[in-house]
Amino acid sequence: MRLNNKVILITGGATGLSGEINGIGGAAARICAKEGAKVLIGDINDEMGQKTANQINEIGGHARYLHLDVTDEDEWVSVYKSIASVEGKLDILVNNAGTGVPNYDPSLTSARNSEEALMVEHITVDGLQSQLKVHAQGVLLGMKHGIPLMRNGLGGSIINVSSIHGIVGTHTVTSYQAAKGAVRQLTKAAAVQYSKENIRVNSIHPGFTKTPLTTELFTNPEILSDRVSQIPLGRFADAEEIAMGILFLASDESSYVTGAELIIDGGVIAQ
Repeated sequence: MRLNNKVILITGGATGLSGEINGIGGAAARICAKEGAKVLIGDINDEMGQKTANQINEIGGHARYLHLDVTDEDEWVSVYKSIASVEGKLDILVNNAGTGVPNYDPSLTSARNSEEALMVEHITVDGLQSQLKVHAQGVLLGMKHGIPLMRNGLGGSIINVSSIHGIVGTHTVTSYQAAKGAVRQLTKAAAVQYSKENIRVNSIHPGFTKTPLTTELFTNPEILSDRVSQIPLGRFADAEEIAMGILFLASDESSYVTGAELIIDGGVIAQ
């Protein structure tokens, strides 16, 4: 198995129930467990997180749920203390937790969307900070307090989930783009700083992906069709397809990969 006896913490991993549309973190939790990893699920949705962990355990995997608000430094410290005490090490960190843009509705014109979803001149400081807090600050805190535990285990792999919107620009969701761009650069900084300690740091950049969040957003068939028309492969990704990229970066198959961007977008930004 590709991750046999590896300890992996996945934030935002509560959406991983069998028979339902999974989020990227939930899909990664299930796939990594099948590959032999001891999976730690960090999330603020305690009910779903515990259910996901229970289902993984019921099918012979190894999973444990930990409440974690990624914006809260004290909670990160508490989670890592628990991991050090129970599992004794951390091999892989997947910073996946994120949030959508408040009140963004892709079926509306930009003039009717919330300020957080609009172009630069309409962005509010609060809207920008809310995105940076979850995405950039959450990733930073995860690495800041996780790297010492990885160092004790003689190395590891960190995978930060960004977005294609962290690489290219769009007409809306400016605050989201800024936050995901920050994730991309934090990844590169950490990759350079910790390479000599055998800690690899890479970013994943998904395109349009079928998740519980996007399923709620794209209920209008015309809007969904418009988004699909932008994708050369002609469909949204399944969360499991993004999770397979996470698995690659978590495994020893990517032992010479650090500071890199793995784009999984069906060809969108190749155009």
